[in-house]
Amino acid sequence: MRPERTEERPAPASLPEGLRLYAIGDVHGCADHLARLLQLIAEDAATAPQSARHLIFLGDYVDRGPDSRAVVEQVRAPLSFAAETVALMGNHEAMMLAALDRLDGEESVSLWIANGALATLASYGADPNLPPALWRERVGEAHCGFLRRLAKCHAAGGYLFVHAGIRPGVPVAAQDEEDLLWIREPFLSSPDDHGAVVVHGHTPTREPVVRPNRIGIDTGAVYGGRLTALVLWADRMRFLHV
Repeated sequence: MRPERTEERPAPASLPEGLRLYAIGDVHGCADHLARLLQLIAEDAATAPQSARHLIFLGDYVDRGPDSRAVVEQVRAPLSFAAETVALMGNHEAMMLAALDRLDGEESVSLWIANGALATLASYGADPNLPPALWRERVGEAHCGFLRRLAKCHAAGGYLFVHAGIRPGVPVAAQDEEDLLWIREPFLSSPDDHGAVVVHGHTPTREPVVRPNRIGIDTGAVYGGRLTALVLWADRMRFLHV
């Protein structure tokens, strides 16, 4: 599939003057997709007016796809075009850490295995038949430490960036971490003004979803779809796809 830049259009919120922001949806081990999308973002940033360029990853770097390890390495690497990079935690990173630490015993391990862990373990060269403590050794402290430090949300201008969504009617400061990582309904169908336009992944759709109160950009790269980046500046937006 050829890289694509959509035409710019009015955005449902705005950013401060001079800030250009790129947000990337769920990668799920699709390292080749991510490498191509980062190159497309770098090209887009190079042709844009001089501005502060920030990059936000919306989580779910691991599981299901062929090379979770390479994706994590790409996400944690410095990028020359970005003055600031923010990496958010997804529910799959939360499951991975819970399993590696056996927070809920065998239940946490079983949950991760049922949600694509075998592909992740294979990318780290970890034998799924060995104890989770040995999986953690294969993942390594650099990657485990990076995943533990992932943010749960990030605000910029009129936008709030999270992995899954928020609980309608609950202030951002009071949101439950489980909702930020896992929620679908009632968030997806809510017409409420959340006080900011929520940019999220987690729920795959064929094309980005743009509503007055939310923008969903998980376009199912690991299921044969495209990997999407949302580009925001001033009161405008467009999408980049690979």
